[in-house]
Amino acid sequence: MTEGKPTREEAFGLLSKYNKSEGLIKHAIAVEAVMRYCARKRGEDEEKWGAIGLVHDVDYEQFGEEHCRKAEEILTSAGWPGEYVRAVMSHGWGICTDVEPQSELEKVLYAVDELTGLVVATALVRPSRSVMDLTAKSVKKKWKDKAFAAGVNRSVIEKGAEILGVELGELIDDVIMGMREVAEEIGL
Repeated sequence: MTEGKPTREEAFGLLSKYNKSEGLIKHAIAVEAVMRYCARKRGEDEEKWGAIGLVHDVDYEQFGEEHCRKAEEILTSAGWPGEYVRAVMSHGWGICTDVEPQSELEKVLYAVDELTGLVVATALVRPSRSVMDLTAKSVKKKWKDKAFAAGVNRSVIEKGAEILGVELGELIDDVIMGMREVAEEIGL
């Protein structure tokens, strides 16, 4: 770790150690890209935001029943700073932890995690099967259909937008723009 800050390589190494599923790896890369995009937009530390986005589900594949709680253990034992660990835990607020998102980074992670899934699902039903020509309007249209991507917790996304103080359309735009930066890597 450089100056107590995990590198992208260290984050990806930890993610890969605990997750073998291609879908989970792609999700982590998508969230990382969105976090980096949002960090740049806000003038924040892109490397820090990206690393946290990359490992936010580090425990999910092997320890789904202990999601976030096991991540705390994994990241702490790997020497990750407490601020990073807290951020990862906060994305499970009201679902599997009681760690409420406080910082801008935590609020963004909470808001965009579920939304990346809806954006992926929307992109995959388009003729292009890509985020490159996807618009927030298209995602919002699919949003209204509760049977579409039914596993996506829309109330978490709404709450995330609310605590960030942004309109849903702006949040969707940010997610699409971030994911476009890794479109090839995530197969979209």
